[in-house]
Amino acid sequence: MEAMVGRVFVYGGKGALGSVCISKFKSKNWWVGCIDMKTNEQADANIIVKPENNLQEQEVDILQQISNVLKGDKLDAIICVAGGWAGGNASHKDFIKNSELMWKQSVWSSTIAASIAAHHLKEGGFLSLTGAKAALAETPGMIGYGMAKAAVHHLTKSLASKDSGLPKDALVASILPITLDTPMNRKWMPNADTSKWTSLEFVADLFWKWSQNQERPVNGSLLQLITNDNKTELITA
Repeated sequence: MEAMVGRVFVYGGKGALGSVCISKFKSKNWWVGCIDMKTNEQADANIIVKPENNLQEQEVDILQQISNVLKGDKLDAIICVAGGWAGGNASHKDFIKNSELMWKQSVWSSTIAASIAAHHLKEGGFLSLTGAKAALAETPGMIGYGMAKAAVHHLTKSLASKDSGLPKDALVASILPITLDTPMNRKWMPNADTSKWTSLEFVADLFWKWSQNQERPVNGSLLQLITNDNKTELITA
């Protein structure tokens, strides 16, 4: 690994947003690692998450794999864009099942990303997590999703506070999208107004700027991605 070029791990790097982030950093000659249940061919290293493992087992396994790959080198950034969506109120037949899935997809990945940052992030590096604008308020039609994303918001604030265990001068921030312009969202919402959807390139560019110490938000920021007429603004929650 060259010392000059940056190093980043993308958690959820096989998903739509994660893949765009990996492409972005690869195009800038960065070393890029992917953490996901499937490999991303573009990545320099792939850490495979074993979904059958519990949270503790996943963390031990992932940290071990990362240590083997990095061999003492530090990361400039950790970008966690793992997650998913499932609906349901308290009377929904899959209420508990979906709540558990949302917790695993959003909270497990975010806490493991925080653990990776505590062990492997450079001083002054950044950790980005993924919350949701919807979770700033009640979400009766998708309780599990709202709970999990609200937990990510809390985690972000806690990690940004004194004595959180993150390296000195590390930045942690969460993006709070409304709807991302992904192939799956286009498939499931064919009649939606996509001019209000946030482009994946916009998000990847945002992470790239932060990696260059440009336009970095205040530590602990929850950044709502508000898109109108295909233009996205960052509004701090």
